[in-house]
Amino acid sequence: MNNDMKKLNVGLVQQSCTADRETNIKKSMDAIRRCAAQGAQLVALQELHTGLYFCQTEDTNQFNLAETIPGPSTEAFGALAKELGIVIVTSLFEKRTAGLYHNTAVVLDSDGSLAGKYRKMHIPDDPGYYEKFYFTPGDLGFTPIKTSVGTLGVLVCWDQWYPEAARLMAMAGADLLIYPTAIGWDPKDREGEKARQRDAWITIQRSHAIANGIPVLSINRTGFEASPDGNSGSQFWGSSFVAGCQGEVLAQAGPDEETELVVELDSRRSENVRRIWPFLRDRRIDVYGGLSARFLDEKL
Repeated sequence: MNNDMKKLNVGLVQQSCTADRETNIKKSMDAIRRCAAQGAQLVALQELHTGLYFCQTEDTNQFNLAETIPGPSTEAFGALAKELGIVIVTSLFEKRTAGLYHNTAVVLDSDGSLAGKYRKMHIPDDPGYYEKFYFTPGDLGFTPIKTSVGTLGVLVCWDQWYPEAARLMAMAGADLLIYPTAIGWDPKDREGEKARQRDAWITIQRSHAIANGIPVLSINRTGFEASPDGNSGSQFWGSSFVAGCQGEVLAQAGPDEETELVVELDSRRSENVRRIWPFLRDRRIDVYGGLSARFLDEKL
């Protein structure tokens, strides 16, 4: 974070979405205003917050939802960031050119300018999450984005399961990690399986905070979204949360509520925690070469 800014108030917006883009955007903006009114200097939105999670099926008509960056959303949210004097993290379906699309997080600085963007690197392809049909893997690398309130390590959803992504962002100077997310249950799953999935999701992200000594912001959507093909749809489990530098949960939303979280972070905690848990010091980079391999076969 900015050396002159030891404390940073962060806001997370958890909401449900419909097919009505303007309604979704207004809901997000109203929530951002409420966060700012509570003192938030940085507000982050969930993954693909301008519409329904369209990746439940493969449908070429959905490409009509994509937009350019800069474009309509960056203009609107940039104007709001400037009006409120805050940093806003959005998540958009980017049309780079004909036939080339990305799942892209965009950071608008407090003066309304586009501070930077991150294109989702890890792209899932699972029942109900057919993202490889829509999104080209990111090509901007794991590069933190500098803003007026600090250096943000912005990643997106499926990226949150990969410790390598979090580590590279931290090594590049990220003050905190931010994960816009759209993840939910198959309503047909048993309750025990639902609990295991959600707990794993929380645990892996708390571990990134611990391993790197920096806070983690995870912003997930909520609500049920039916599948266009008549399958069981997705019940997004919300549960957005902020974890501190030792993985402690500082605030968490419920699974079914539309809400905002505003949490105060202290940049000095990262420095202090890294001194007592010097994981970066003790990394054995001389023996980690195998991490660049797909799999270490026995013959290797």
